[in-house]
Amino acid sequence: MATIKDVAERAGVAPSTVSYVLSGSRKISDETRRAVQEAIAELGYHPRASARTLRSARSEVLVLAVPREPGKYRAMDGRFAIDIADAARGHGYDVLLMTDSEGVAPLRRIAASGLADGAILMAVRERDPRVAALRDLGFPTALLGHADSDDDTGPPWVDLDWDAAVALALGEAVAAGHHRVLFWSSADHEIDARRGYALHGLAGARRAARATGADIRVTPSSGDPDELRKRLRRALTTGSAPTALVVQHLILLPTLLDEIAALGLRVPEDLAVVPVGSLPDEAESRSLPRIDLPVARMSAAVAQLVVQAIAARETRDAPRSAGELLTPQMAEGHPVTPPTRSS
Repeated sequence: MATIKDVAERAGVAPSTVSYVLSGSRKISDETRRAVQEAIAELGYHPRASARTLRSARSEVLVLAVPREPGKYRAMDGRFAIDIADAARGHGYDVLLMTDSEGVAPLRRIAASGLADGAILMAVRERDPRVAALRDLGFPTALLGHADSDDDTGPPWVDLDWDAAVALALGEAVAAGHHRVLFWSSADHEIDARRGYALHGLAGARRAARATGADIRVTPSSGDPDELRKRLRRALTTGSAPTALVVQHLILLPTLLDEIAALGLRVPEDLAVVPVGSLPDEAESRSLPRIDLPVARMSAAVAQLVVQAIAARETRDAPRSAGELLTPQMAEGHPVTPPTRSS
């Protein structure tokens, strides 16, 4: 008996496109529609009644789970929420934002109630309980970020290669002549929570230290501005001072830059500052050597992944379980400058 995969291969399209043609839920070009219909006729494909029932019961809503502490705003989260909503709209879906700090119980409720057809999870952590809960329910899920790289049974994901990004930024600093470099990692509470980006960033710093042989010191950031200033002051004034600062925790980047100025240090003359994972066109980092986070590309990719997972459930195909690491790149036009004092 022909399957939707057989139809897709014959028509030269994705299985989700076949599903859209059958359901009429998405705008498909006449040429593609004809190719799918011809493949269906040639193969004698008959969609399952259960799949048709599932399609008719769609809510056309995706839930975006963004763990958030009350009273704290992350510009990164807001940018991703907007871009994901735009990408989802292109697939015919609206987005329901869920900001519960843990998220398991609300996600279970949403999945069981039919309020949404699929979920996108952000701020993914090692052995994330949200992933396990939704997998138990068979609920279509995609991850923006990853932690368990070796788990090939989990939901599909897309992420910046944070390990490679931090190693690249540190390597560029060393190549420019900086032999004492400070890596300002994710905040300690993010490390303690085992967030994927925090752990991969630390791994990249360790790898860069081994590869370059440079004096690369790691200091965890803090979500408390006063504590952040104290840590930075100690790091920049104790012992042999670093001549370059690579920053992964960018939420308080303006505070970092203010404290650097308060210490009488000039950027980049006295201290080269290299943000890793900055928002494109972000004012504080625009003139700095940096690695931008490909927000639009990641948002489009994760929206596509969850839509494919929804289609796979409806057609009873095996869901995709693979990850995509995006290669980091230094922003053009802003190289790391050499140190002007002994490094």
